[in-house]
Amino acid sequence: MPPSAKLLDVLPDRFQAMLPQRLDMLRRATGLPVVFGGALTPGHDLLLSSFLGTHGSSLHGLRVGTGRGLGGTAIAMGTAVRVNDYATTRAITHEFDQMVVVNERLTSVFAYPVTVRGTVRGVLYGAVRGQTTVGDRAIRMAGAIAQGFAQDLDMPSQQNQTLHTQAALRELAEVAKLVGDPVLRERLRKVHQNLGGEPPVSVPSGLTPRELDTLRLVAVGASNREIAAELGLSTETVKAYLRGAMRKLGVHNRTAAVHAARSTGALSTSWP
Repeated sequence: MPPSAKLLDVLPDRFQAMLPQRLDMLRRATGLPVVFGGALTPGHDLLLSSFLGTHGSSLHGLRVGTGRGLGGTAIAMGTAVRVNDYATTRAITHEFDQMVVVNERLTSVFAYPVTVRGTVRGVLYGAVRGQTTVGDRAIRMAGAIAQGFAQDLDMPSQQNQTLHTQAALRELAEVAKLVGDPVLRERLRKVHQNLGGEPPVSVPSGLTPRELDTLRLVAVGASNREIAAELGLSTETVKAYLRGAMRKLGVHNRTAAVHAARSTGALSTSWP
C-alpha cells in the first residue's frame, strides 16, 4: 500500500484526536463563544464530534452529508462559507435548523474546511448568538488554523509528538499576532508560554514591525485592501511595505516573501 493510501486510512482518527486542541485555539484566537467541528468519515459524511460553548448535546454525533447545511456546503465548495442569519439564509439547506437555530440559538455561523492534498478531510465551525455577526478577522484566523491543522495531518506519522507541538505553537503565535485586543493578546501569550513556546528572539531579516504585520496577513490570504483595513493604512502604503519586505528578503513576489520570512525566523513561534 502506498504511503498516501496509509495516510488516508488514519486521517479521520488523527483529525478527531487533534481537533479539541485546534478548537480551543480557534475560540481563544477569535473570541467566538461557540466552536465545533468534525472529520469526514470513510463514507464521506461529516461527523461532528468536538464542541466548545454549545448549550446541549443536540449537535453531538450529527452526520452532515456533502452539500447539506452549512458544513456540507463548505465541503462541496471546498472553501469557507459564512451566513449572517442561519435561520433565514437561502444559501444552504435547512434540515438542521432544529439543532442549530432552535436548540443552540445560533445566528451567524461559518464553516471552514480543512483540506489535505486537495481533499476536504474535516470542518471547523465558529458561531455567535444574538444580533452580532462573525467578522472577516475571525474567518482569516480560522483559515490560518485550518492551514496549520492540514499541514500537521499530512505528516507521515504521529511518532514525533515534538513536531506536532512545535507546529501548534507556531500556528498559535502567528494567529495571535493578528489579535488587536491587548487583553486577549496577553492571554494568548500566556497560553503560548505555558505550552512551551520560546521567548522572543531577534530576527536577522531586518524587517520592520509594519512589514512583518503585512506579511502575517498575506500569509493568511488577506488582499492588499483587507490588509489596509486591518492595519489602518492606505493600499499604497501596504504595497510599499510589501516592496520593502521583498527587497530585504531578496524575492520578487508576496508569496515568496512569506516563505523567506518564515525561513529567517521572522514568522516563527516566537512571540512578538
